[in-house]
Order: sequence, then C-alpha cells, then structure tokens
Amino acid sequence: MGLLLSPPPPLLLLLVALVVPATAVTNYRPNWNRLRGLARARVETCGGQLNRLKEVKAFVTEDIPLYHNLVMKHLPGADPELVLLDQRYQELERVPLSPMTREEINALMQELGFYRKKSRDAQVPPEYLWAPAKPPDHADL
Repeated sequence: MGLLLSPPPPLLLLLVALVVPATAVTNYRPNWNRLRGLARARVETCGGQLNRLKEVKAFVTEDIPLYHNLVMKHLPGADPELVLLDQRYQELERVPLSPMTREEINALMQELGFYRKKSRDAQVPPEYLWAPAKPPDHADL
C-alpha cells in the first residue's frame, strides 16, 4: 500500500520562500590552502556594469573605502570581480561579485580577514595594518 502524501499547506510554502533567500549563502567558499599569504585585494569592474548591479555598486561606492588593503580598479568592459593578492601583488584567486548581494560581499570580506574601519578617515589599529596577511584559524589550513 502506497502512502499518499498531500501537498504542503500554502502557508508552509510561503514560509519556506521567505526563509530561503534570507539564508542563502554565496557560491564562493574560500580555499584557505590556496589563499596562504593573502594580504590585499582589489575590485575590478567597469562603471557601465555597475549601473546594472545595484548591490555591487553599493558595495563599491560605500563599502570599499572602509576596508583596509582593498582598492578599486576600473577596467573597461570587466565584470565585477574581487581579485585576491599576496604581499607581492601576485594574484591568488578571482571571485565574481555579480551573483552576490552587498551583504554577502561584506560577509566574505570579513571572513577573509579584511579590516573594516568605522569611517573613511578612521585609523587602522596596528594589529590590523598587515591584515589579512595572517591566516585565520581554520581547521582546513
């Protein structure tokens, strides 16, 4: 005898629809072995691309100036990318920013160890001057 499953009530479906986007995480997960020596980053993008991507534009215009060791570089026709660099400015990895929300990008920057200042003019504490060069404590290192 087969079990007949009734469809979930509409209220449950609505609840799931509201919860899933709020808890969605980015597709990018840092590979800490590959990111040894991470010291700085730059965001590469084209102004025209930013007009389509409100979330990335908000990050670029409002959040980048708050991060220590993060700069913006405009490249004509480039899709927005976070380029992770070592102390010698050698590229470690590229992370596409287009599919991410502003909150996801900021969470990624925190996870990578970048120091976020309270204001554009705020001083960076001495222990964060070389951040994120010190690898974070991760079991997969």
